[in-house]
Amino acid sequence: MSEPAFSNRRDFLTGRAVERALRRTGEELADALQNSLGDPEPQASDTLRLETRAMACQWSVILQPGAHDRVTLASEALSLVHELEAELSIYRDDSTISNLNREANASPQPVEEWLFGLLSQSVELWKQTDGAFDIAVRALILLWRRCREAGRVPDEDEVAAALATSGSRHLVLAPEDRTIAFEQAGVGLDLGAIGKGYAVDRAAGELTEQGVTDFVIHGGHSSVFAQGDHCAEGGWPIGLKNPLFTDRHYATILLRNRALATSGSNIQYFRYQGRRYGHLLDPRTGWPADALLSATVLAPTAAEADALATAFYVMGLEKAAAWCHNRPQISALLIPVPSQGRELTPVVCNLPGEILYMTRDAPRPTEAEG
Repeated sequence: MSEPAFSNRRDFLTGRAVERALRRTGEELADALQNSLGDPEPQASDTLRLETRAMACQWSVILQPGAHDRVTLASEALSLVHELEAELSIYRDDSTISNLNREANASPQPVEEWLFGLLSQSVELWKQTDGAFDIAVRALILLWRRCREAGRVPDEDEVAAALATSGSRHLVLAPEDRTIAFEQAGVGLDLGAIGKGYAVDRAAGELTEQGVTDFVIHGGHSSVFAQGDHCAEGGWPIGLKNPLFTDRHYATILLRNRALATSGSNIQYFRYQGRRYGHLLDPRTGWPADALLSATVLAPTAAEADALATAFYVMGLEKAAAWCHNRPQISALLIPVPSQGRELTPVVCNLPGEILYMTRDAPRPTEAEG
């Protein structure tokens, strides 16, 4: 049996968190223990887990059973996540991002080196994905939030107005003095599609620097980094949920020294006049993306995986597969929307078969055409 997660941040950051840390089986590991159609699936054993809540979701560091001497290090790594949330959150008026959204249209704003690096990486990914990933979409997100609360969808004029003040083309980054400016009023940043991944990377780096060699850290189960091995399995077994039936597992990926992220609108969506509208917007059109059911990406870093999972979901199958074709360091499991009630047809890109295990009732994936 397992105990509840730490009830609040105070318990987590004090010594009580260390005392209450118990061995438990990670849900995303234990739920993946079904037989595949091929070789036996990797088995998840007992683990030691520390939990907290940050960035509007549950976070965990999962260690090998018996690694009680690493609990304090795991606690410190998760406390770093809270520090980053205080800088990146758009829901805190005193965060750095909120300050940029208020002031960067009036004059260039200096930022810390790590944040300038994250913003620069985000702009580079915007370029590489032809705008499918974009952090300068605050106007669009606010528009759709207002409309959802009002029980309607925006009209074309409203979307066009929001698009006019959206897009990383409006961002001016100056490396020489580490400043960022917005070219016009109304532009705003939202790092929701990369912030969790970045925080996962920073927390994982903290653990690695302190000599922890085998661990998993995740934010909301959708952004994951796995380091080392779990009980001689060759990696850490990470379960993926069926995008149509989220109470069922669909596949397991054996993850080692890599990051994984999944994007989809199977949970966050609303209906209007019989049509379903997901929360993931296409930054180029201003409307919800709907070409895929889900996109799972494996990458060297969680920030990359997080951003690319969003971008691939927006791009759709063909363009996402083409993007992966000349980038062997990026792997993907893409699930298109089934037509006329047909079964799911997963497609893999650069994903080795020896680390992918489909559940018994899931169809085998096909390799994307190059």
